[in-house]
Amino acid sequence: MGEQWVVDFDASDEADRNLLGGKGAGLSGMTKAGLPVPPGFTITTAACRAYYDADRTIPDGLWEQVDEAIARLEESTGKHFGGDADPLLVSVRSGAAISMPGMMDTVLNLGLSATTAPALERLTGDARFAADSHRRFVQMYAEIVLGIDHDRLRLPTGVEGPEALRRLRHIVRDQTGAVVPDEPHEQLRSTIASVFDSWMNRRAIDYRALNGIPDDLYTAVNVQAMVFGNTGPTSGTGVLFTRNPTTGERAIYGEYLEDAQGEDVVAGIRTPRPVAALAEVSPAVYAQLTEVAQQLEQTYRDVQDIEFTVEREQLFLLQTRNAKRTGRAAIRSVVDMVDEGLIEREEAVRRVSPERLEELLHPVVQALPTTRALTSGLPASPGGASGIVSFSADEAVALTEAGHDVILVRHETSPDDFHGMVAAKAVVTSRGGVTSHAAVVARGMGKCCVVGCEDMFVDYVKQIFLTDGATLSAGDVITVDGTAGIVYAGAVPMVEPELDDYYDRLMGWVDDIRRLDVRANADTGADAAVARRLGAQGIGLCRTEHMFFEGERIDVMRRMIMAPNQTVRNEALAELEPFQTDDFEQLFASMDGLPVTIRLLDPPLHEFLPSRSETATALVNRKLQLRTATDLGRIDTLLEEINELQATLDQVERLSEANPMLGHRGCRVGVSYPEITRMQSRAIFTAALRCSERGIDARPEIMVPLVAFSTELSNQRDIVEAVALDVLGSDSGVEYRVGTMIELPRAALTADEICTVAEFVSFGTNDLTQTTLGLSRDDSSRFLPGYVRKGITHADPFQQIDERGVGQLVARGVELSRSANDDIKVGVCGEHGGDPASIAFLGRLAIDYVSCSPYRVPIARLSAAHAALEVS
Repeated sequence: MGEQWVVDFDASDEADRNLLGGKGAGLSGMTKAGLPVPPGFTITTAACRAYYDADRTIPDGLWEQVDEAIARLEESTGKHFGGDADPLLVSVRSGAAISMPGMMDTVLNLGLSATTAPALERLTGDARFAADSHRRFVQMYAEIVLGIDHDRLRLPTGVEGPEALRRLRHIVRDQTGAVVPDEPHEQLRSTIASVFDSWMNRRAIDYRALNGIPDDLYTAVNVQAMVFGNTGPTSGTGVLFTRNPTTGERAIYGEYLEDAQGEDVVAGIRTPRPVAALAEVSPAVYAQLTEVAQQLEQTYRDVQDIEFTVEREQLFLLQTRNAKRTGRAAIRSVVDMVDEGLIEREEAVRRVSPERLEELLHPVVQALPTTRALTSGLPASPGGASGIVSFSADEAVALTEAGHDVILVRHETSPDDFHGMVAAKAVVTSRGGVTSHAAVVARGMGKCCVVGCEDMFVDYVKQIFLTDGATLSAGDVITVDGTAGIVYAGAVPMVEPELDDYYDRLMGWVDDIRRLDVRANADTGADAAVARRLGAQGIGLCRTEHMFFEGERIDVMRRMIMAPNQTVRNEALAELEPFQTDDFEQLFASMDGLPVTIRLLDPPLHEFLPSRSETATALVNRKLQLRTATDLGRIDTLLEEINELQATLDQVERLSEANPMLGHRGCRVGVSYPEITRMQSRAIFTAALRCSERGIDARPEIMVPLVAFSTELSNQRDIVEAVALDVLGSDSGVEYRVGTMIELPRAALTADEICTVAEFVSFGTNDLTQTTLGLSRDDSSRFLPGYVRKGITHADPFQQIDERGVGQLVARGVELSRSANDDIKVGVCGEHGGDPASIAFLGRLAIDYVSCSPYRVPIARLSAAHAALEVS
């Protein structure tokens, strides 16, 4: 006997959801529970898999099994498929194991033909109903099976009955040269194949990619006897949720449409009424529906999304599935269910996804179907913001200071744009990926951001950006939806997040379950305060270079870099030190009693200087101005500026590197210029001492970046400890640690040597990914999305850790670290520290904490709890 491709609802095993699909499993369960479900059968996902494995060829034996199932359906209903007396009509609907609402195809009223339509009219005595049902079938078959565009099948208002069918058949012949077949088995076979095909339509592929659903799950097909909601005022169709899917309130919620079929509700052609209106039309049906809804929620122990039809005051259930809901509703419903004794706390935590939780933490854009979208890209940082377009960081600051909300629009951002990003409400770039500079910085500040808008062209000269069919100028208002990755024209309404008691209770359970600590990547006192409010247990990464890009600091930093000798360099460092000290004092105060990991200067020095092209252009302009200048004062000024620009250009060229990511940066700068390490160390310990005198428990951890050799760390640790002794003395009470960031493969593979010197290590998985895979984080964003689409990589390795490569280096590094030092603290501070899938992997390693952007701290806490539940 061959493979069993077809299973009747009353003979299938509901537990085998991967085989039956979610819809088939639900129909099976409701049928066995004795609920009013029209009979039918499921064609399994295995048949769909075999169909694709055979290059879209129907597997052997499937049609024979379908015909046998139709015969059983005829027997159970007393109707005949294609009969001219009491015809059996069926619906054909998709149903994957994981719900994908609206992404695949459905055909209703299948079996109607020139023979069965008149029989339906005679049987019901309703010519309008029979003609309407036939028209619906022809339209759906033409669109789904024959591939005719939906808009071409629209008929003018008032065209009904035989004339509607005549026009539709004409459209079909005109568009395809084919006809809608009258033979019902032919209809059924071609429709089943088309539903299989819909697994790989564009919208289904995109939906799976967005929601992380594997392509190899495939879809089942459910064939079910038709019931009709379009047989008059005592009939109808609707959708019901057992709890409000927006708020989570425990109350039946949904819509009902009289004298209609299912697609009428979702198509938006008519305006449905609240489902409670059914109580006025058919009180007995409404009471039955309410009872069934409660029964299903108790059975599945989750909020149910139920599709139903009423045919002449008789209720039929067509589907039940776990409801999609907002983050707020997801949290309230599971907390309430714990209180009701329906589920345990662990199950409540499992059911809230990181994506749903994230919705609560950022403003939510309330776009309507008619809202005009300008462009779309990668959703790099969630939330929403409206403001006027600005193309420069300086202008963004000026406009913000003038009281405007600003959206910074750039090709891409650099550290020089940092102040503009701080000022702006949101950032949009035409280039870059979700770990580009714009994305990483925006996430760290909790600002929404959309990157990689490839169809957007930014013209800085004309102060415009162009998209397909639209031109926006500086000063025009746009709205950025960082959650969906969409940019809209004009101001779109937004809903501000509110964290309520339901959130607090859930996160209390999360913290009881998780084993990983969660710290934050934060560079300012304000960032640290946000992180602590959101539950951070310390700072896992303070990037000190970000402290040098604001106001006069960048000028002093540039003087230090341009210094002709160590004396001048020390003078500039002495000017920078008070700024650093104040910054660190704010961080320690915000994190009173918690560790603060401070990374010493990491980027190559040239990044703090103006770009070569910018400097060269300014130099040429000054020389041209000098040619025409006549005023002696102006000439002296120009000569001074020319000399300064020439000196800057010379230094830029001296510091320029072919591959700065792997050049003179990190600890290498500290080894070459130990005075920089001394200044930063002195600022850290001075700030800690001041805090201690104020009763604040400062716990600094000094992180030496980009170590490849343990001797580099020893060199820098000696400097740090000498400064500590000088500033703190021997009995200050301030405790500190010196450690390093492991971000090079050699460091991971020699972690045992490094940990004889380090008191803590933290894996910088951003650079470890770059150096392991040989990929530039920003440059690779141009082609990595294509890699993911083509299945070359299952995810962007800068978003989700590459477990087989980078992950194994982390695992080996952790093992070696522990072997050298039982007491060593081990963390992860790359962007992967806030990614749920990466945390699931990291949770299986013997690490102590992850660190992420402040606004991702709750996401990391929840993901850490999920990881703990996975291994428990």
